[in-house]
Amino acid sequence: MEEKHDTAVGKKASSPRGRKPVADMKAPPLIVEDPSAVPLTKQYYSISEVAEMFQTSTSQIRFWEKEFDILQPKKNRKGDRLFRPEDIEHLRLIYYLIRERKYTVEGAKQKLKEEMKTTRSRFELIQTLQRIKQFLIQLKEQI
Repeated sequence: MEEKHDTAVGKKASSPRGRKPVADMKAPPLIVEDPSAVPLTKQYYSISEVAEMFQTSTSQIRFWEKEFDILQPKKNRKGDRLFRPEDIEHLRLIYYLIRERKYTVEGAKQKLKEEMKTTRSRFELIQTLQRIKQFLIQLKEQI
């Protein structure tokens, strides 16, 4: 008798290896909820610190750096990226367009080129409104 193995072509083996989809991330990103929740107190941040803030991978941050001209972190002699607070603000805007507004990378690039001031002011307005909403919810709970 022949033994049949379950190794059909086209079936994927379930293993913990490889990349995890964004949907599998358990905690929502910290900065989308309230950007002031993560105070930017340091002069420079490493790429791993920035990736942790956005709950994404360092390769995603490097990809965005390559794709978006507004994102230009400094590099030391070793080539390590050092992100300033203004770089993190640019990343917040990119993150907002791609993850929140569901733009493609090309669409986000075009949006930033065409309407940089409008996009930035809308983003800041939305963030302010979210903070006001949180304040009102806390106020309502105290009454």
